[in-house]
Amino acid sequence: MGVNTRLEVWRQTLESKGFKLSRSKTDYLECKFSDERHEEEVEVKIDSQVIPKRDRFKYLGSIIQGEGEIDEYVTHRIGVGWMRWRLASGVYATRMCRLYISANSIRKDKIRNEVIRNKVGVAFVED
Repeated sequence: MGVNTRLEVWRQTLESKGFKLSRSKTDYLECKFSDERHEEEVEVKIDSQVIPKRDRFKYLGSIIQGEGEIDEYVTHRIGVGWMRWRLASGVYATRMCRLYISANSIRKDKIRNEVIRNKVGVAFVED
């Protein structure tokens, strides 16, 4: 039983239960877990409409690649981590600016953050 035959049975079963399968939004990912080729390149179709092939999917925040590699996912997670750090450090810098203003001081005075916190009466909270 070929891919297209199974896909057609699946489509008919879903549509008989009241589900509609979007032919314009459907893509597929071929996973190559071994070097062996069982079939020739097949044009995947749903009801005579060709379905585009993708080399990766993003699903629930994870990137799934057809070759089974995780390079792109790791790069993505590192980028997300840096974005979160930049966001958090910006909030920290903004808080310190407000403390400097309330202490009638500026950064050019080169007063350590600990001194400003003590002067204003704010405790340092560690992560």
